Amino acid sequence: MIDKDLIKKLVEEKLGERMFIVGISVSESNRIDIFIDGFDGLTIDQCVAISRHVEHSLDRETEDFSLQVSSPGLSEKFRVKEQYLKYQGKQVEVVTGEGLELEGTLISASDEDFVLETSVREKPEGGKKKELIVKKHQFKYDEIKSAKAVISFK
Repeated sequence: MIDKDLIKKLVEEKLGERMFIVGISVSESNRIDIFIDGFDGLTIDQCVAISRHVEHSLDRETEDFSLQVSSPGLSEKFRVKEQYLKYQGKQVEVVTGEGLELEGTLISASDEDFVLETSVREKPEGGKKKELIVKKHQFKYDEIKSAKAVISFK
């Protein structure tokens, strides 16, 4: 079986300054899946360059393999902290470990946690009209079951 750490090292050699690894998997049958992303997006040419580098660094005579390099889809859940950093200022959907579902703007992200700002229209106690209530929620990454970007066509 091909060593996952070797694949990671090869990918890191070709990553651009504002690119990052989202995930790498190597199956029992040597199917290699590499997911990369970038703070400025990702081009097909960047994926091809990494694919070629990995492919040319491995010997098919020793071990045959299949290789796929791509970016995670927009509807995929976040896997690494860098994705939270990339989506700062954008709408995201978060599900906490306790099952609470929130949608809002990702205000900030750090190595330890992130802040999500939500807004809902609620009728205040004793009030007659609904008001816009804005709340900021701070979460540690290990408190989150899933998070993903909200796709909007507005």
